[in-house]
Amino acid sequence: MFLGIDLGTSGVKALLMDEAQRIVGSASASLTVSRPHHGWSEQDPADWIRATQEAIDGLKSAHPAELAAVKGIGLSGQMHGATLIDVADQVLRPCILWNDTRSAEQAARLDADPRFRALTGNIVFPGFTAPKLVWVKENEPDLFAKVAKVLLPKDYLRLWLTGEHISEMSDSAGTSWLDTGKRAWSDDLLAATDLSRAQMPALVEGTQAGGQLKADLAARWGMGASVVVAGGAGDNAASACGMGTVAEGQAFVSLGTSGVLFAANDRYLPNPESAVHAFCHALPGTWHQMGVILSATDALNWLSGVTGTPAAGLTAALGETLKAPGGVTFLPYLSGERTPHNDAAIRGALIGLSHESDPAALTQAVLEGVAFAIRDSLEALKSAGTTLDAVTAIGGGSRSHYWLKAIATALGLPVALPADGDFGAAFGAARLGLVAATGADPRQVFTAPATAQTILPDPALAEAFEEAYGRYRALYPAIRPLSH
Repeated sequence: MFLGIDLGTSGVKALLMDEAQRIVGSASASLTVSRPHHGWSEQDPADWIRATQEAIDGLKSAHPAELAAVKGIGLSGQMHGATLIDVADQVLRPCILWNDTRSAEQAARLDADPRFRALTGNIVFPGFTAPKLVWVKENEPDLFAKVAKVLLPKDYLRLWLTGEHISEMSDSAGTSWLDTGKRAWSDDLLAATDLSRAQMPALVEGTQAGGQLKADLAARWGMGASVVVAGGAGDNAASACGMGTVAEGQAFVSLGTSGVLFAANDRYLPNPESAVHAFCHALPGTWHQMGVILSATDALNWLSGVTGTPAAGLTAALGETLKAPGGVTFLPYLSGERTPHNDAAIRGALIGLSHESDPAALTQAVLEGVAFAIRDSLEALKSAGTTLDAVTAIGGGSRSHYWLKAIATALGLPVALPADGDFGAAFGAARLGLVAATGADPRQVFTAPATAQTILPDPALAEAFEEAYGRYRALYPAIRPLSH
């Protein structure tokens, strides 16, 4: 048996899989985000441990014999979080999360140093880890002086599970400290933020062993000795492992809290000017590109909160037939935006409101706004040298067929929907645990699921969507002066 643990922003999911990759069971526990100031987003790492214990204890209650047979554990996690620990491995402050924008000024200063883009292949975004440490140095200097290790969220879970300070390439590529082409920490970039390699975890590939489960936790869950903990992956790379998106030309669109257009590459293809992320994949010798928007289902959840209607109810009210874009345009920049704007200060907008703008019109605008933001990412990937023929949809938002029809038409690409099953980050993490524990060939393990349905662009609405995308594109430069 193999266990995948995915540490998300809103919860922890634990998934149990057998050696034939059949899912035996899964359990989840919720997390909350603290926003003490405008633009801040934090979590207490102790809550990650509580939620992980709760999820795995749930698996033990439902599947005790299967959990006891676990030989490998894989980790997946929300990326970019700055988890700061001292020499005694004690947490120094709440973790600063991926969608925290307080370090926009520090990120701009680092990005102005040409070494960062040259070595990392990426813009230094405010959500990345390095500018957060510069913010801590400038605003919490006494605390910065105590930092013995900087860990990404899933690697703090690894520390609890194994006692080891270890990370892997895909997650570390989102810190702005990794030489992404060489798959190694850059001493120059660390020094530019007054840190050293000694304060970084050791690096392994995602498919390699990254520690061994501590005896007390193995005993708690009824497991035997020598349970391998894999290097694992950042959440998007883990999802790619779950989806079998590991070869050149394969791609998926993820509609989670944030939105991601992910393309696998067999070579390193950086193009930071496009605001595309060029990261290491979880497999050795592979990379990937991502266009990232910060509010996907988060945008729909915002509308749900405003209207008092569950998100599923909002989308169901639109029916199944795709409509031409209406008169209302939504810009989904609720937390700023990454691709293609790299703008932490920009904020969302509803344009074109009228007396006739009922909840259905607003829902349609939100779904279209996210679809157009993903189209922005597609255009950015094209400029970075990647051509796509189709994408596969994953994430909670993919349950809305109306949304998928809008995305297919906005992108001009077929959108495949996997057959029933769980192929997300926790499943990808379990696959990584299998490879690390058994030495299996990753290419044989990371296969793609069967396709249940392919949603094609609606040719009758292609022109209307193209015109609406043009209006959408014109609005960012129009509202930018009002947000800065």
